[in-house]
Amino acid sequence: MNIAQIGDQFPDITISTAPEDIICYGFDASGIEVCPSAIIWPNNTADVVKVMKYAYEKEIPVVPRGAGTGMTAGAVPSKGSIVLSFEKMKKIIEIDAENLNVLCEPGVINGKLQRELEWTGFFYPPDPASMNFCTLGGNVAENAGGPRALKYGVTRDYVMEIEAVLPNGEVITTGIKTTKGVVGYDLTRLFTGSEGTLAVFTKIRLKVLPLPEEVITLLAIFRSLESSGDAVTKIISSKIIPRTLEFMDRNAIEAVENFKPIGLPRDAEAVLLIELDGQPSTITREAEKVIALCSKLGAEIRMAKDEFAKNNLWASRRALSPALYHIKPTKINEDIVVPRNKLTEMLRRLRTLSEKSGIAIVNFGHAGDGNIHVNIMVDKADEDEYQRGLGLVEQIFRDTLELGGTISGEHGIGLTKAGYIDMELSERELKIMESIKKVFDPKKILNPGKIFS
Repeated sequence: MNIAQIGDQFPDITISTAPEDIICYGFDASGIEVCPSAIIWPNNTADVVKVMKYAYEKEIPVVPRGAGTGMTAGAVPSKGSIVLSFEKMKKIIEIDAENLNVLCEPGVINGKLQRELEWTGFFYPPDPASMNFCTLGGNVAENAGGPRALKYGVTRDYVMEIEAVLPNGEVITTGIKTTKGVVGYDLTRLFTGSEGTLAVFTKIRLKVLPLPEEVITLLAIFRSLESSGDAVTKIISSKIIPRTLEFMDRNAIEAVENFKPIGLPRDAEAVLLIELDGQPSTITREAEKVIALCSKLGAEIRMAKDEFAKNNLWASRRALSPALYHIKPTKINEDIVVPRNKLTEMLRRLRTLSEKSGIAIVNFGHAGDGNIHVNIMVDKADEDEYQRGLGLVEQIFRDTLELGGTISGEHGIGLTKAGYIDMELSERELKIMESIKKVFDPKKILNPGKIFS
């Protein structure tokens, strides 16, 4: 690729080939590193069109990038590629209070949108752990979830409309501004979760909701791992749908307390962080019912008395990922999902795998969804330990699928899970998906190598 030529083609667009930029944009939260050839920061849709037309003509790979917080190497560039970084496209274009939606550019930080909406009495439910850093474009590309997905759903449930640039530079707008619409295939839903392999998003319209009147936050402390899993099933089957139902096992509690201590009990086998939101009298009754259910299973219950206490609990939950690096320098992170009534069994199997292998496995996540973040703690410098850790991944996936689950709940496939995708999808399903990719991207220049190994 002639870098000088690219600079001549786009004199009004910021481009860098500086070694420090090449290095910084060559990895994401997966830890995998591949240096691109150039970084381009578009200012608007027209800039993206210019870049994609040129890349399509010259057959140069293009990798769209939000904030690089993804765990499966979805934003890791391929050799010789251009990274298209959306840091400059970060406007909240419109908050439509009458129709309950918001129009944003892809570089808007999720947490910034959350704060802006709260000022106007609205909220956007999807809240990944990286919400203070991750971008909406990345959230849509990965179909991000978060703790509130139990009650409110994931990103795809809020994406109404997408302005997208196809690999050949053509601009299309998919979806609708209305609450209903059934005209043709749902390309908006197809784009959501496509991991930047079909099109580049330049504008996104999202549904928003009225801010709940009140939130009650509970911490349930269990002396038995099995009891915590059983509590999740009993809460949901009692017809209560909490706003969040988060799980941390003993290793996760210890990691947080060593990293950012807030007084979680180190001798607990597991804790559940439970939130209920809505009309005050209704959620008070629901909270009483949840407390009674957990107490019957031997749990100690703490209720957050004020906003500071609530924020403290959530700060500990969101600090989990960085806290784990204090256990081992490398974590192999998976985000499996099992049916809720299989949660206890999956936790049992994970504990057995850890004991037999001698490798620490730290589990936390969105228990209400059956979504467990499984962290296999190893030292990459110890080749034997690292390979044994990798060897656990396939068994964890086999157990997950055997229990009726899926190998990825919200992190996507990217590079790290591409080799396992045929464990879950049939050859025919994969061929259909590859044919869809070919329709949108016949030259295979857009985020190549992702999803399909």
